Amino acid sequence: MTRTAAPADSRVRARTEWVEDFLRYASAERRLSPNTVSAYRCDLGQFEAFVCGYEGTSDWGWADVHRVSIRSFMGELEFRGLKRASIGRKLAAVRAFFAFLQRTDRVEASPALLLRTPRRERPLPAFLSEDQARALLDSAAETARRDGSVVALRRWALLELLYSCGLRLAEAHGLDVLDVDLPTGQVRALGKGAKERVVPLGRPAVKALGEYFSARPSGESGAVFLSIRGTRLSRRQIQRDVAAQLAQVAGGERLTTHSLRHSFATHLLDRGADLVSVKEMLGHASLSTTRIYTHTSVDRLKRVHSRAHPRGGE
Repeated sequence: MTRTAAPADSRVRARTEWVEDFLRYASAERRLSPNTVSAYRCDLGQFEAFVCGYEGTSDWGWADVHRVSIRSFMGELEFRGLKRASIGRKLAAVRAFFAFLQRTDRVEASPALLLRTPRRERPLPAFLSEDQARALLDSAAETARRDGSVVALRRWALLELLYSCGLRLAEAHGLDVLDVDLPTGQVRALGKGAKERVVPLGRPAVKALGEYFSARPSGESGAVFLSIRGTRLSRRQIQRDVAAQLAQVAGGERLTTHSLRHSFATHLLDRGADLVSVKEMLGHASLSTTRIYTHTSVDRLKRVHSRAHPRGGE
């Protein structure tokens, strides 16, 4: 730091005044919520305390702070185990503060300007094991055949379709009968950005859909999944149908409609499917999005190795 001659206590007061000016600006002019302003106050107080410890003195001003100090602050937060999202939030507070100081001509340039926000960790998706998926679908099939109701048949067909094709909720909701070709075992899905793709349909899914189509109510809608009134089944009802079946799975409270899509991708990769093919079937724009499923598979393999290898757990 480059220091100018000034009593230490006046520097402390000046630091406090500048922070208060910024917080008033954030509240009155930017109209940020009280919670955000309170978080800014806390984060800046934490940063100020760090700089005092980092420099070994309180005899400094905000204009003395360099990028290295901010980078060291981020490193300290990471060392303490804070998540990247929390570190990024604190950096955002520091960045906003110095941008304010620069606009009000209190510093020449912001030392936080060129610092990158840490990439957020991508949580591994919840998914079913192969045994869980098999039990889930077998149970849905048994219920449908025993019950024989359109609702039970619809639920079975829906579950088989989601797991067989890895469709998103919106894609299943928007699916029309003309998009399903049972003789060839194919489904045409309309994904994000109106991007169309063709996905293979497994034999169990073909069977479930065939039985559902035989009992499906007539209606003006060309949708695959219909309500009892003959209208396109709502997204919310699709979620309810899937959730009712997933509730029977151990740990099912963590699972959602999207978990069947995650299970589809994970099981394909576990059984040797190549990443590019899985990407195409999922309708991902980039391989980087699909790679999260390889992490899931590797984690599973590590657990298997640890349990099964003679020296895996050592």
